[in-house]
Order: sequence, then C-alpha cells, then structure tokens
Amino acid sequence: MAIRIKARGGESAEQMLKRFKKLCEKEGLTKDIKRKAYYEKPSERRRRAMRKSLKRAQLVTQGIIKTKP
Repeated sequence: MAIRIKARGGESAEQMLKRFKKLCEKEGLTKDIKRKAYYEKPSERRRRAMRKSLKRAQLVTQGIIKTKP
C-alpha cells in the first residue's frame, strides 16, 4: 500500500509532512511498524489477542463501550 501526497497550492513542506503523518496514523502504518519491529512468538501473539478480547469484554459488561447491534 503506497500513500501518495500531492502538494496543494501554496502548501509548505511542513504542512505536507503533517498531512502525510496523519494519513499514516489513520491507516495504522505506525502501529504496524512498531509491532513488526521485533519478532513476536505465535504464543505471545495469541496471549496478547486474548488479553485484548478479555479487556474488551470486560468494558462491554461494565457498559463503558457498546457493541454493534
């Protein structure tokens, strides 16, 4: 997946960089890069996924977040 940014009229390099960073964050690239920076054993990956689902279930039962109907 390639993210392309075209300069808008009168846009500075700093503004383009800010837009690029925002798009990368929105697409989840920064989180993905940080996650893949080090090898994660499959058992650790499953354990992390299980903790995430348990935490989400706990928040749902407490009524903090709502599930989709």
